[in-house]
Amino acid sequence: MNKLSIQVSFCLIMFLLSCGDPNPNLDTKGEDELKALEVERTITKDEQNFQDIIYVPIYSDIYADQQNQKVLLAATLSIRNTSHSDSLFISKIDYFNTHGELVRQYIENLISLPPMATVNYVIEKEDDTGGTGANFIVELSSRNKNVKPIIQAVMVSHTGNKGFTFLTDGYSIK
Repeated sequence: MNKLSIQVSFCLIMFLLSCGDPNPNLDTKGEDELKALEVERTITKDEQNFQDIIYVPIYSDIYADQQNQKVLLAATLSIRNTSHSDSLFISKIDYFNTHGELVRQYIENLISLPPMATVNYVIEKEDDTGGTGANFIVELSSRNKNVKPIIQAVMVSHTGNKGFTFLTDGYSIK
């Protein structure tokens, strides 16, 4: 192989590798971030003094101009354990579309979020299954009945010279 062929081959390989869209929901070991937090033991009633159900509005898309041009958004669900000493147990993360239909269940088993830890989960920009009125339902519990988790969603997108970034807060509906 001559030098030009090697350079062209190298550029082609680099181009093909850069085309892959890495999954933003994988941890540093390549495991799904939520799966990596699964609990492998039974949680006692004593560890569930606090229980809540949180509704978090999400926008998969928004209308951005007079022509009602739909702009797709990437959305990140962020669950933050604000306790210095107690884990937060999450038993449900369900994603619903504008029509109230269940789109996806994100966890099968209970997950544990250590003290002061955060777990983020991304709905990618191209995933428009939720629509303008999408939402998450998050069920959680903790040993400390005074725990105050923070659950939010951050939506981000751009089109042309317009950029969009906003967040929504989760609300207790229990």
